[in-house]
Amino acid sequence: MLFSVIWVALVFTTSASLVSTDRPTVSAAVLLVVYPLWDAIATLLERRLAGAGSANRVSTVNMGLGLATAAGMIIAVLSTVGTALLVFGVWALLSGAIQLVVAIRRRRTVGGQWPMVISGGQSVLAGAAIAAGSGSATSGLSTVAGYSAFGAFWFLVSVITLTGRSRRGTR
Repeated sequence: MLFSVIWVALVFTTSASLVSTDRPTVSAAVLLVVYPLWDAIATLLERRLAGAGSANRVSTVNMGLGLATAAGMIIAVLSTVGTALLVFGVWALLSGAIQLVVAIRRRRTVGGQWPMVISGGQSVLAGAAIAAGSGSATSGLSTVAGYSAFGAFWFLVSVITLTGRSRRGTR
């Protein structure tokens, strides 16, 4: 959670004015490459908290997608912000869809999946919007910062919900 808040603040303070036709600054490039890596780590942490069995394969795919996106983002940031937004949007859409699958599979065995369902649905919609708008001259990195702020919020709610369920289960 703290990572995401810091990431969002850094994007807003260093890169929010960059639009799709600009070349990413070094700080913007680093931030765009690091975010999908952090998501892969967050997926691993969430998976450990949930302790879900059958969804492990799907969340492993999501972690792989995050790593592949980071690699793709390295190439995208050498081009334009628009190219990076396209990669980011496609990743957000796909990882959101995977998150929805995981949450649906876990809802009966683990419970407490409503934050993950909301977050996954938001990610699908936002990813589609970011990808679709990536070529617009007015699209900018502030879009991904806003998306990430909501994602951080839902991640926190998910952790609180799962931690509460875990504590009630051990009593």
